[in-house]
Amino acid sequence: MGLFKTLFGTTRNEEKNEKKQLPWRPLVSMAQLEEIAEKSNTKTQLIFKHSTTCGISSMVLNTFNANYDFSNDDFDLYFLDIHGNREVSNETGYKFQVMHQSPQLLVIRNGIVVAHSSHGGINDIDLAKYL
Repeated sequence: MGLFKTLFGTTRNEEKNEKKQLPWRPLVSMAQLEEIAEKSNTKTQLIFKHSTTCGISSMVLNTFNANYDFSNDDFDLYFLDIHGNREVSNETGYKFQVMHQSPQLLVIRNGIVVAHSSHGGINDIDLAKYL
């Protein structure tokens, strides 16, 4: 097996297991929403609202992770498990004036949502516009 790996590189199974790890920050408290709004004055903030019980949400999250190609300095990434943090999820919609959907991505600059989408539209957002 070592000879094949040397000649041909990694196997497909190894490639599948090497998933890109994004610097997600868990969004678990209401106080963080105020911090996100404040930090958005100097750096664009992203909130990914995810349903752990929805296959579509998982598929969209996997696609987002695979296609995300920005440095840690470009955006702060927040991950919101809507089932584990229902109150935070509800408050996110109120604070940023966006109707709840999941999966959903919010792009926040200067304290307001400048872009948002849900389901397959998440991966259509051109994040480079918000650097």
